[in-house]
Amino acid sequence: MKLESFWQATAPAFSGAASDPLPSQADVVVIGGGFTGVSAALSLARSGLSVVLLESGEVMSQASSRNGGHCNTGVAHNFAALVASQGLEQASRFYRAFDDAVSYVEQLVRDERIDCDFRLCGKLKLASKATHLAGLREAAELMRRTVDPEIELLDKAAVRQEIGSDDFHGGLLQKRGGQMHMGKFGVGLANAAARSGAKIYPHHPVTRLERLSGYQHRVHTDQGVILADKVLMATGCSNVGPFPWFQRRIVPVGSFIVVTETLDEDLLRQVLPHDRTYVTSLNIGNYFRSTADRRLVFGGRARFAVSNPTSDSRSGEILRRAMTQMFPQLSNTSLAYCWGGMVDMTADRLPHAGEQDGLFYSLGYSGHGTQMSVWMGRLMADLLAEKQTENPWQRASWPALPGYHGKPWFLPLAGLYYKAKDRLS
Repeated sequence: MKLESFWQATAPAFSGAASDPLPSQADVVVIGGGFTGVSAALSLARSGLSVVLLESGEVMSQASSRNGGHCNTGVAHNFAALVASQGLEQASRFYRAFDDAVSYVEQLVRDERIDCDFRLCGKLKLASKATHLAGLREAAELMRRTVDPEIELLDKAAVRQEIGSDDFHGGLLQKRGGQMHMGKFGVGLANAAARSGAKIYPHHPVTRLERLSGYQHRVHTDQGVILADKVLMATGCSNVGPFPWFQRRIVPVGSFIVVTETLDEDLLRQVLPHDRTYVTSLNIGNYFRSTADRRLVFGGRARFAVSNPTSDSRSGEILRRAMTQMFPQLSNTSLAYCWGGMVDMTADRLPHAGEQDGLFYSLGYSGHGTQMSVWMGRLMADLLAEKQTENPWQRASWPALPGYHGKPWFLPLAGLYYKAKDRLS
């Protein structure tokens, strides 16, 4: 079993890195080479602006190519609960933004001719307990009336036709969910940005940000200094760089994934007859899907731990047990890949985007960011280029987490809390 991301290991190399020295000036400097940053760089370059993207490591090396490979519509929350906390108008706005984001990813794949196995397959949220089905039913009725007339609530028998497991009591089917090969998509997007004129510099961590006036900053790296008219922060939960304001609001939470060896076609059809993306209803649950070469990708918050080789291998064993408990027919299946990554969680589990002290940002996708990060890259680019002012994730305030300064000391306690909630639900 290889302790590396399947998406990274099976993607082509990024070929568009800038070879010339850092320029002394740019209209926009983008910090972060994941989906948000690269998508923004693509749109900014096509707007005629000079754009420099600075990435501390390799392009697409963090959350954008270390996730579960889902590209789903709808919010991660139970929609009824989101309406209760945000109001129907705001919750509907958030929901439709995710729908638009999936459509935008689909458009990019088509327009840029990115070979990434993209397909719309539907997302099925599975009720892990009988009591969870009532919550899914309430959400389905509300969503059908307000934001998604095609949504379906499935009973236990219907779910058993959808998935080769007896563990579930029903499910919520959203028909426009999708999936793709994250590594291939990310590299294709980055190459498109470079072709359009964006200058992309891997291994250029920002060491200092010096605000001059308004939105203008002097951006310092070990390889040079750039005068930027505007700066966009797109770093996710990375602690690389002088960004304490953001680090007090983003909590890095580990999520872990295993990928099986290639499965026999009949076996895969037994496990996932309709071949969708799937997520369970537990707070500490699982998510899974197949790949184009007939593997099962199976992930979850196996442990409240950071990602490293020791942690990843232990988490892989936990995930293997969960996978074979759910699908006993996979008990003799070998694992080919195992890895972990960090999810940029916010207190409300919603993205935040806007401007703080002259610095623009889009962060905090909270485990539901493939589609939204790509879409927000374009939206933030349009804001920076002064093409629009609409931003669904701009809030009046984004308070820091009390007692938190970037090191999530409370994660073990959070893990115990959510495990208890799952047991009692």
